[in-house]
Amino acid sequence: MASLSLTSSNPARAKVDALVVGVARGPKGLVLTPGSESVATALKKALLPALSGLGATGRAEEITRLATLGATTAPVLVAVGLGDLPHHGGTYDAEVLRRAAGAAVRALAGSRKVALTLSADGTHDRETTVRAVAEGALLGAYAFSRYRTPAGDASSPVVRREPVGELVLVLPDARDKALRAAVARAEVVARAVALVRDLVNTPPSDLHPADLAEIARTHAASAGVDVEVLEGKALVKGGFGGLVGVGQGSANGPRLVHLSYRGGQGATTKVALVGKGITFDSGGLSLKPAAAMEEMKADMGGAAAVVAAVAAAAELALAVDVEAWIPMAENMPSGSAIRPSDVLTFRNGMTVEVNNTDAEGRLILADAIARACEDKPDIVLDVATLTGAQLVALGARTTAVMSNDDALRAAVVDAAGRAGEPSWPMPLPPELRKGLDSEVADLLNTGPREGGMLTAGLFLKEFVAPGVRWAHLDIAGPAYNSADAYGYTPHGGTGAAVRTFLQVLEDLASAR
Repeated sequence: MASLSLTSSNPARAKVDALVVGVARGPKGLVLTPGSESVATALKKALLPALSGLGATGRAEEITRLATLGATTAPVLVAVGLGDLPHHGGTYDAEVLRRAAGAAVRALAGSRKVALTLSADGTHDRETTVRAVAEGALLGAYAFSRYRTPAGDASSPVVRREPVGELVLVLPDARDKALRAAVARAEVVARAVALVRDLVNTPPSDLHPADLAEIARTHAASAGVDVEVLEGKALVKGGFGGLVGVGQGSANGPRLVHLSYRGGQGATTKVALVGKGITFDSGGLSLKPAAAMEEMKADMGGAAAVVAAVAAAAELALAVDVEAWIPMAENMPSGSAIRPSDVLTFRNGMTVEVNNTDAEGRLILADAIARACEDKPDIVLDVATLTGAQLVALGARTTAVMSNDDALRAAVVDAAGRAGEPSWPMPLPPELRKGLDSEVADLLNTGPREGGMLTAGLFLKEFVAPGVRWAHLDIAGPAYNSADAYGYTPHGGTGAAVRTFLQVLEDLASAR
């Protein structure tokens, strides 16, 4: 991950490879945003005319490059658009700043050191501004290069630009302790997101359930989190029939990882986190079409998000207790795989008739949710790349949030918005529940095609203990960006849900 530092020095004299300033669309045309004053002076008021001449409009995330020709120490200046100028002296939304910083840093890949002036606006919550710009810049400086020939290697068939290695935020009060704390928090978040992106991008041949469990053990333990891993006979003895059933078709056996973080004497809330960890999803005997398997390495995005969030919560010393139960399996077709019409018995004693082996995520989550409820948490949150119906309903960038508690659902959606992860509240219509009725077991694992995202939520709800507040996040689209990179989001793994979970945990810790 890129390094990040703060400075109050004149940005026009910063010893960097490139300098980033913000521009916006004002009532009378293009305007410079706060922080760029000394740069404009150095260019003898020619900056705005030059940018306008190059076609800059101030549109959000628009990138315009300009050679400074010695007017500043940095040879290159990049103007990034922030959209419309806020009305009546208002402020930019944190996500606007986050995306602008990310877009600028992505565009400057190949530069060693970059300075950004976007955090110099002193008109509102300085900590929020600095944190947003720091997060965006760090997240924009990401690249997954594990399987690529090193840049500059003559044997490499592709010329690549390495991400920016050093980031400098320019602001008037660089020594302010609160601002430095905001940057430190942003670094923790960025590391957590990068971990999830790396895991999601890793080929399934190198990330079997045992591998993912060991990575979870390593990262959690290094953060001071207690770790337990269940496998083999322990899963059978523990009654985890859904997880065992899904995993039995693969030569790579399933795992159930338990992470436990204690928030100290100030912690008054216990939260259980559950994340779907299907390291590869072929669909099982209900085999997916070939094209539908191409991105199924991302089907463990929920598990990765929980691992990273728990470790980050410990690193931030949040005053909340967290118990995470993370089921991991590989869904493969074989002679030992579960069949349509098989009946599985789950941790809480319920039975499920499997009518579609490609609806396996809810089977492993059900066991983990049931086990999580045994710890008597105040809240259970689960996250999963669960249904294609989520993509149909909300697209590739918006997380669906379902819950048995309206206030909790609203709180999660609000936290996700502040964290920069778009989400939308979805219902759990009781009339859809009858579609899960089975003639031979307590439940079917899938209902009618209509409302498939919602029936998946209703299925999971059956495994939540009475009186436990629960919310389910479907990140089938947001977990993996199949399109071009944008803002601070790369193509591939996005790290979805980590920031939402951390914001929820922070909210709970501060409300004690």
